[in-house]
Amino acid sequence: MKRNIIELAEAYIRDHGMIQREDVVVAGVSGGADSVCLLFVLCALRERLGFRVKVCHVNHGLRGAEADADEAYVRELCGRLGVECRFFHENVELVAKKRKQSCEEAGRGVRREAFEKMCRENGATKIATAHHRDDNVETVLMNMARGTGVQGLCGIWPVRGRWIRPLLCLGREQIERFLKERGVGWRTDVTNGEETYTRNRIRLSIVPQICRQVNPGAVRHLDELSCQVREIWEYLEYETQKAWERCVRVCDRGPDEKGLAIDAFSFAAEAPAVQKQLIKKCLAAARGTEKDIGSAHILAALALFDRQAGKRLDLGGGVTARRTYDGVFVGREKKESAGRAGAGGGAPGRGAERGDAGSVGLTVPGKTRLPGEDTVIECRFINEGGVEKARKILQKSYTKWIDYDIIEHSLSIRTRQSGDYLTVDAEGGRQKLKDFLINRKVPREMRDRLMLIADGKHIVWIPGLRMSRAYQVGQDTKKILEIKITEEKENVRDDQSADPGRKSRREDQRTGKTDQQ
Repeated sequence: MKRNIIELAEAYIRDHGMIQREDVVVAGVSGGADSVCLLFVLCALRERLGFRVKVCHVNHGLRGAEADADEAYVRELCGRLGVECRFFHENVELVAKKRKQSCEEAGRGVRREAFEKMCRENGATKIATAHHRDDNVETVLMNMARGTGVQGLCGIWPVRGRWIRPLLCLGREQIERFLKERGVGWRTDVTNGEETYTRNRIRLSIVPQICRQVNPGAVRHLDELSCQVREIWEYLEYETQKAWERCVRVCDRGPDEKGLAIDAFSFAAEAPAVQKQLIKKCLAAARGTEKDIGSAHILAALALFDRQAGKRLDLGGGVTARRTYDGVFVGREKKESAGRAGAGGGAPGRGAERGDAGSVGLTVPGKTRLPGEDTVIECRFINEGGVEKARKILQKSYTKWIDYDIIEHSLSIRTRQSGDYLTVDAEGGRQKLKDFLINRKVPREMRDRLMLIADGKHIVWIPGLRMSRAYQVGQDTKKILEIKITEEKENVRDDQSADPGRKSRREDQRTGKTDQQ
């Protein structure tokens, strides 16, 4: 049996948990067909579902006598239905000038503010708007044209916090037929027939053309598409939150440096769609808003994971992204702080000025903690698997196996010194460290702060950049030393930090390519 509009709306409200008993629902009623239908539906269901209805009407002051007539009609309608109504008067044109917005955008803003005010002052718990299926399709098409990506295909959500759309399951024709059958009139905004606004052009020209020339059921299919995308988007948001817990650590080193450190090892294991959404989430957290974050910002930050430590980007809104030794730092920082090679990364190279740190001898085997920092260098001998295992395993950017018998002096961790060099090919060819860093385009201000594992003047390993070929495990290797750089907070467990050892074969391939040349 075919259900009427009241039954369809009730089922939709129940399916989405829009209204609970004792709720006070404030409905936005302009006097147009959609909002008048919404008011009748809510009034028909208020006793059955156990909620109360109140009405909010905003006079924008744009259409003079017509706007006043709209207000009078809503007042009369609310009196007839026994519904409390509150009227707001706003000069939207003046508001638009002050806020440097279009009248359309300013109008949405003042309506939202009026609804929220009624929630605060009139005890409302839900805000109901009269968006319907055709509105949703127009929104999807507009978002597609504007390039809002997958999120834009979600269209209008049935429920967003206290905001609900009980008529989103209905089409415009159904709504108008419902009112005509009941002998209920409505007000018509003449500006809805003008193609000045983008949404009007989509409604009046584009959608009818698609239905006539492509598929008569296009509106229904596009609406169904948006419903499917919402489900996908909810799953993506769920996975992104899980990725945040695995990959992101909050950094707060005072007013000079606040932001988020994204661990490269854990990040590399995430699916590309999750990676991009996680970057966006981090940028939004650093900015305080998602507004004006475009795909260009996300892709630029994403590209930093394949750059050398110290590379820095200005992403607008006072936010920078910077490649650190163990990932990417996103946040707000002073320029002098940005020059520090590992700041914000939470592991190698972070915090202290390396130029003042001097040389620290490594305990072999054992752990060496850098003075005043959380960075720990752990050295241990590999007894199982030997050379064959070393050949098969692509080591991580912050874990390396070296031929211990090659070492001539004692190993140390330090900054660069005059005469430093490294071996760059299998034939034993050497290159000055200075020339290597210049060729790799490492910023001048970073070179004196780089953390180096050294054997006298011979640089064994530049974490995150390069390992000397001379120390690589080979056929004649008898003793293998593993050097691992991690972060360990003294006496404190940081549950938000990512385990740098969590890395899949895919991650190894990604990070090892840069580090094992």
